[in-house]
Amino acid sequence: MTEHPAASRTAGAGATTDYGGESRLNRGFSLRSAFSLAFADVSPIVALYAIFTLGLFSAGPAFVWAFPIVLVGQLLVACVFGELSSRWPYAGSVYQWARHVRGTSWGWVAAWAYAWGLTIALSTLAYGAAGFLLPALGVDDPGRTVTVGAAIAILAVGSVANMVGRRVLKVMVVASIVCEVVGSVGLSTILLLFHRVNPLHVLVDGFGTQSTGSWLGGPLLVATAYVGWSFVGFEAAGSIAEEVEEPERNVPKAIILSLLCVAAIVMYSSVALVLAIPDLQHVMAAKTGDPVTRTLVSQLGSVIARPLLVLFVIGFLSSFLAVQAAVSRCLWGSARDDALPGSKKLAKLAGPERLPVNAIALTGVVAAVLVLLAGSSLYGVLVNFTTMGFQIAFGVPVVGAAIARLRGKWRPGAFSLGRWGTPVTLLAALWAVAQTVNIAWPRSSMGDTWYLRWSMILTTALLAVAGALVFAFVRKQIKQPLADRLHADGPGAAPAASTQPVTSPGVPGDVRKGSA
Repeated sequence: MTEHPAASRTAGAGATTDYGGESRLNRGFSLRSAFSLAFADVSPIVALYAIFTLGLFSAGPAFVWAFPIVLVGQLLVACVFGELSSRWPYAGSVYQWARHVRGTSWGWVAAWAYAWGLTIALSTLAYGAAGFLLPALGVDDPGRTVTVGAAIAILAVGSVANMVGRRVLKVMVVASIVCEVVGSVGLSTILLLFHRVNPLHVLVDGFGTQSTGSWLGGPLLVATAYVGWSFVGFEAAGSIAEEVEEPERNVPKAIILSLLCVAAIVMYSSVALVLAIPDLQHVMAAKTGDPVTRTLVSQLGSVIARPLLVLFVIGFLSSFLAVQAAVSRCLWGSARDDALPGSKKLAKLAGPERLPVNAIALTGVVAAVLVLLAGSSLYGVLVNFTTMGFQIAFGVPVVGAAIARLRGKWRPGAFSLGRWGTPVTLLAALWAVAQTVNIAWPRSSMGDTWYLRWSMILTTALLAVAGALVFAFVRKQIKQPLADRLHADGPGAAPAASTQPVTSPGVPGDVRKGSA
């Protein structure tokens, strides 16, 4: 293995030079900015609102114990991501990590799942933001057409904001953090101190959610699957690695710290909400409505309703901007390697800040098309793939890193787990596989029809077939992994450690892969 000095040690913020003749993104993010982006990617407000009702109704108030379980598993994954991002701090996160640690096909699978999962998430975030924005503006009971129109407008404005420059993104993610502190933490503290109506022992009460068998083997597994959606997004710091100063050190910190902060806020807020739910027995018997909003309005008065809507809007919009920034960098990083149809267009950088405008535009257009399907059964099926897309994209590089460890081919970067690296990586791989199976498992709670219950498996299979066809089309044109190209350009060209390529017979360029 050949080591190269990191580009960030010689290129300051805002640097525009290419390395090794390769197109690159400008430096423009600090450690704080990278942390803020990853934090906003899965805003605790969005995460809590998205899964609280599902968790409560499926496993009772005791569902809160799924949070620490998922946190431990995802923290293992985040530590592995920290090592991978330190070794290969290139735009595209999971794509780059999987490709460099295991090979081109692995990287392509991670990118394909990540791109679809996050692009579908963009449509749900825009639609969710519209659902809160319209009532906040005084539009009561907006119909589907009005909501879809507002969602498409949000997609357009958000995409343009991401194309204009990093300043808007930075402002929005800072606004998101302020809202989390004032909103989530502040309101939760008020609920705990002045509006707690339920005893602490309800936190270990499943309220009869297990029809037969054990609560641990049934409802808790379901809650763990739902909670899994809350603790993703931390990899976004890796997607913008080329834009971060000293990425080999700062990106791992941003990944791990953002997960810990999001988890702390979500768990604290969930406990506060459970203990403040009025007439919890009735809520669990009815299992209808929105217990989050109902609890806040009941305990704090109707005056909180509109500020609460504004809080949700900011959370959803910030998450939208961060998610789009992450997925567009993944598409751009793949296109730079000629790994996608239309790579020349998607790899184009434009504007004074050299941003991947075409990749950003593509995610906005596809998300807008998906929003048009909102309310249909097909949309419900597609939305369920969001979580599955994350799981596959996370699992591929983690399992790849585990294989590299077992084969004795892993070499650490600036951030290293030391002697704990192998056990942490192996446990992270086991967790990623187990959680993927748990999330994909067909359950009646996923919908009333068979296609909703099997939606994750169906969408995964359909996208796998489509992906195989696209990969077969582009396979011969895919360049060597970026680290190998930088190594070929000579010492000092690469921004991080590179690897010697292993050439396999067959298709040139496609099957070349850097050994870990």
